[in-house]
Amino acid sequence: MSIHQMVVRPMKPEDMEQVYTIEYNSFSRPWSQESFLNSLKNPQNLYLVAEAEGIILGYCGLWGIVGEGEITNVAVDKKYRNQGVGERILTELIESGRKMGIAAFTLEVRQSNLSAIHLYHKLGFVDTAVRKNYYEAPVEDALIMWL
Repeated sequence: MSIHQMVVRPMKPEDMEQVYTIEYNSFSRPWSQESFLNSLKNPQNLYLVAEAEGIILGYCGLWGIVGEGEITNVAVDKKYRNQGVGERILTELIESGRKMGIAAFTLEVRQSNLSAIHLYHKLGFVDTAVRKNYYEAPVEDALIMWL
C-alpha cells in the first residue's frame, strides 16, 4: 500500500472500527467509539480521516465554537507515522475549518510529545500556556497552542 494514494475525506460512522483501533493504540485514555459518533453528529464539528486503499492511516477532529476551533483528536497509525500523514490531514482540517468561518484554532498536547509539537509549530501554531498535570496515565503537563 502506498500513502501516495492517500485521500483525506470526512469521517463516517463506518470508519469507527479502524479509527478506534488507532485511538486505542495511540492514547492512554482513548475516546470511546460512542464519543466519536456523538461528535460526528454536531454540524459545528469536523472530523477527517486519511485513507489509502480502504485503510485508515490517521484522523483528526475539530470542535467549532463561535469562530474558534478546538482541535480535539489527532492520531496516525504507528505504521504510517513520519510520512506526512499528520501534516496533510491537519492542513486540510485547518483549511476546511476556515471555510466554515473558524478564524483561530487551539489544541493541547503532552509536553513530551516533541514530534507533534514540531508539526504544530511547522503549521504555524505558537505556544501560549501550560496546563499543569492536565494529562493522566502518566500525569503530565499540557502545552496549549494557538494558530
